[in-house]
Amino acid sequence: MLKKGSKLNSILTGTCPRCQEESMYVDKNPYNLPKILEMRENCSHCGLHYQIEPSFFYGAMYVNYGLTVIVGVAAFIISKVFLGLALTPSFITIILALVVLMPINTRLARNIYINMFVRFDKDAVKK
Repeated sequence: MLKKGSKLNSILTGTCPRCQEESMYVDKNPYNLPKILEMRENCSHCGLHYQIEPSFFYGAMYVNYGLTVIVGVAAFIISKVFLGLALTPSFITIILALVVLMPINTRLARNIYINMFVRFDKDAVKK
């Protein structure tokens, strides 16, 4: 499932979508907030330029919105249905879940977005 060459591997690990040899990010830890969006310019293995066009990752905001909705709905269902919390604690749970998962959602949105446009190429390192 997470073998090299799958889009899911690149999305979850944050590796280059073309060769999947190295991380796209300067710091792999998404909770290092000052460097959360700091990416390398190019992949050192295949040479892929991550900023495909100017302001490329603005499109990832739409993906991030979708991920945020999914996390919010999941937090509400878990807190309200499974834990039986009242409405106010359920909304507090949603807010806490969104704040805690914000760095992961941000990186995940970028990973999903770039993987929409770049395909894995097993010969990319050789080129």
